[in-house]
Amino acid sequence: MDAGKVQTRSFDVVDCVVFAGMLGVSALIGVYQAYKSRKNENAVREYLVGGQNMSIFPISMSLIASYISGITILGIPAEMYVYGTQLWCVVIPDCFVSLTMAFVYLPVFYKLQITSSYEYLNLRFNHVVRLMGSIIFIIKMLLYIPLVIYVPALAFNQVTGIQIHLITPIVCVVCIFYTTLGGLKAVVWTDTIQTIVMFGGVIVVIVLGTARVGSVQDVWQRSWDSDRIEFFNINPDPTIRHTFWTVVVGNYLNWLASCSVNQSMVQRCLSMPNLRNANITIAIMAVGMVTIVSMSCYTGLVIYAAFHKCDPITTKQINKADQLLPFFVMEIAESVPGLPGLFISGVFSAALSTMSTGLNSMSGVIYEDMIKPLMKRPFGDTAASRVMKLTVVLIGTICVGLVFLVEKLSSLIHAGKSLSGITAGPLLGIFTLGMFFPYANSAGALTGGIVSVCFVAWISFGTQAAISSGQIHFIPKPVSVEECSEQFKNISFQNSTTILEKASSEAPFFLYRMSYLWYTWVGFLVAILVGLLVSWITGPNKYRVEDKNLYTPVIHKLLTRGSGPTNMTELAKVNQVAETS
Repeated sequence: MDAGKVQTRSFDVVDCVVFAGMLGVSALIGVYQAYKSRKNENAVREYLVGGQNMSIFPISMSLIASYISGITILGIPAEMYVYGTQLWCVVIPDCFVSLTMAFVYLPVFYKLQITSSYEYLNLRFNHVVRLMGSIIFIIKMLLYIPLVIYVPALAFNQVTGIQIHLITPIVCVVCIFYTTLGGLKAVVWTDTIQTIVMFGGVIVVIVLGTARVGSVQDVWQRSWDSDRIEFFNINPDPTIRHTFWTVVVGNYLNWLASCSVNQSMVQRCLSMPNLRNANITIAIMAVGMVTIVSMSCYTGLVIYAAFHKCDPITTKQINKADQLLPFFVMEIAESVPGLPGLFISGVFSAALSTMSTGLNSMSGVIYEDMIKPLMKRPFGDTAASRVMKLTVVLIGTICVGLVFLVEKLSSLIHAGKSLSGITAGPLLGIFTLGMFFPYANSAGALTGGIVSVCFVAWISFGTQAAISSGQIHFIPKPVSVEECSEQFKNISFQNSTTILEKASSEAPFFLYRMSYLWYTWVGFLVAILVGLLVSWITGPNKYRVEDKNLYTPVIHKLLTRGSGPTNMTELAKVNQVAETS
């Protein structure tokens, strides 16, 4: 790599054709699926769970796409470059998360056959708890989706010169179009195409990048020499940003919350014809996520090996680490027509799949949990389908507007990174409280959820304030500019002399120093402990035999037999009454 070279590569005609082709195929899939399902009798079930006859492959690809976003594709390589490989251990808890989903949570949702995971909270507790869970989910997605779109759009803008204000609406309109027309089937099949593009883009960058550096051994050796290779930092201190325990144990619950009770994941699993097929898709999802995360981690090492003697951040060739991967792609793309287009298609594919999944899931939650319970007379299937499509358009438009809000208020990006921990722990805690503790009541669930959200939000925002004020500082791995041109060395020197270290005589509060990967555990435990305490004070719920399906199979043998209907016919009637109440 020429250390002193100024990057001038931009999109050409071939790149534009590749990128436009990805968007065009996505739109056509939406039209096709809408045409196929136009005469379906059960329009609501078709729109939300694909008629419950989806096959394993597309659902597996959609689950992978739902988890991987443009933030992941750009952020993980930047993490490896700046802080080293400790986060790579995040792939270890994946198999445990898949097993937990398959044996603990998914059987409950599948037996109840519900289209919104928050229906469970109504069946187990009451409509107020259900509404609280739905609102937390919607707020989370409304803040997360604009970030998912904005981050790759920003990278796209800074390496190609195409304005965010132009590319963001185009991409979002295509996504809203195919999600509105085709429902879950369109989302799943576009996710499948986009996942393949995403994998293809990352693989091509890895192969060409490694060849540019020399070999895999060169990549590894340069990272080793700079102390970036680190997997087993077993220091138990919870205030260290990334250790083996933080990444493996802490992130286990993060992934579990994202997969097991998240509406997006549950909706896809319920689109399978039986629980066995759903469990197979979960296993494939685990393999796919481990693969794409590992490739992204290795990509970060490749980028460091390429720039190990001329850091583009220090020399101000780019503004921040999140731009490293696009910058690197443009560096290696000169002799490969279409590579920038393929790469940007992959990044935006990850963003589009996350957005379409979120829009489809939110439309289901808003209709099932907020609109339907208020109706004195239920909508017919056609009317209900139209309401959900209109909901997709409205919330999609809101998300487009929020992208420009994110652009102007960049501090939201920092808040968005910890948002998952703020909402994931409390939600998982409420569901776990319901499935594992028969004596927990609705007052306990409601109080536990509210207290947990407020507590974790206080920790998260306090931490962000401490980071902004310079009280908390994360030490990056070393970089070098020794082989840069004199022009870049001068820029580096000027930059280093203007940096003033902010010192504080007081260490920030202990919880503010806690690694962000523990947030979900804190929220999870607070929701359960407060929920059990309040349930005990207000009078515990009494277990009934007819409620057995509301509890995880893990505790079925521990349940005390009580009074009530025991045959399956009566049990079905009880559940049906509960769903309509």
